[in-house]
Amino acid sequence: MLTAIVGINWGDEGKGRMVDLLAQEQDIVVRYQGGNNAGHTVINHLGKFILNLLPSGILREEIVNVMGNGMVIDIAHLCGEIERLTAAGVKVTPDNLKISDKAIICMPYHVQLDGLEEDRLGDAKFGSTRRGIAPVYSDKYMKKGIRMGDLLDPEPMLAHLKGIVEWKNLTVAGGYGAEPVKYEEMAAWLKKYGDVLKPYICDVGEYLEQAAEDGKRIMFEAQLGALRDIDFGIYPYTSSSSTIAAYAPIGAGIPGRKLDTTVGIMKAYSSCVGEGPFTAELFGDEAEELRQAGGEYGAATGRPRRVGPFDVVASRYGVRVQGADCLALTKLDILSSLKEIRVCTGYEINGTVTDRFPTGHALDIAKPVFETLPGWNCDISACRKVEDLPKEALDYIKYIEQAVRCPIRYVSVGAEREAYITMP
Repeated sequence: MLTAIVGINWGDEGKGRMVDLLAQEQDIVVRYQGGNNAGHTVINHLGKFILNLLPSGILREEIVNVMGNGMVIDIAHLCGEIERLTAAGVKVTPDNLKISDKAIICMPYHVQLDGLEEDRLGDAKFGSTRRGIAPVYSDKYMKKGIRMGDLLDPEPMLAHLKGIVEWKNLTVAGGYGAEPVKYEEMAAWLKKYGDVLKPYICDVGEYLEQAAEDGKRIMFEAQLGALRDIDFGIYPYTSSSSTIAAYAPIGAGIPGRKLDTTVGIMKAYSSCVGEGPFTAELFGDEAEELRQAGGEYGAATGRPRRVGPFDVVASRYGVRVQGADCLALTKLDILSSLKEIRVCTGYEINGTVTDRFPTGHALDIAKPVFETLPGWNCDISACRKVEDLPKEALDYIKYIEQAVRCPIRYVSVGAEREAYITMP
């Protein structure tokens, strides 16, 4: 059984929390794209964890976790993440963590270039996390990358590194006028952190293929959401990888396999980190109240998230491109204090209202069209069964379900593992 857990919107939908919950039914959890440019927050009996690179299944001892070939891995950051989890009592060993030999390493010069370009862009910046993601994916497709498997054979890797550093300095020093990249420092960095990670590196495609053949339950965990996908998102304000469920078997290492089911994750309202069009965005005190209530600050960066009402137009589009079979609605409890709840049901573009998600300049100038639904105005965080929910909360769930044309299977009413309701 192959299941993908993916974001429907701009990311930050609560995927880590849902992966941690649903992982109890899985044997293997796989991260298949992205790097340490986003965070998945999970709260359990050991405390609160923010995972940037490790799959969220790492917090369940019985789960094997895989970092696929579609990822870009900052090995210094990964070593730090492993150290923090180990110190908190979480087991991380080569038995429960396997890293693809084909995944690309995010080098310090990628981080440097990311910051240099954002600084150059000034007010026109993309809102990058400055963690090197766009530069490292660029190098991957220019065939200038260093892969995790290269760490196992240092001599040819270091010869390759010399040529890359020489090429990279044409941009770093020659283009930006910054301090040149030093080969010796890059070689020492690779050895320091690479030596720690060598025992985890393997052909994960072979491992996953055999696991699928044996009938193991495999879950694929996406980073970010549909609207940050490099092809189908709000380009150019996207990530540099494919966040779409269909890419999961490819980015994991088993491209010949097909998904059995896709679970889409979306919030009961909208949130967004970074630049780019966000049609339903709220501002001022109203936005700050929602941001504070939902703890809407980036898990990877700490940046305040932009927030707004639930966006039917964007969410229906996200459901379609993700091919979601069912949905999990998170943070419903955050709306509990509202007497009325606004929902964005359409976009007005040059005087015409549409319910289709546009691209390009049309999205830049779109204005939200709102409807208002009754709130429930009471605390629902202790609800664990459908019948515990007030009628207005159930009506809100059903409204969203019908609006995005996909059944809602799970409803989260709190951050803790047990704070959720399974819908009939």
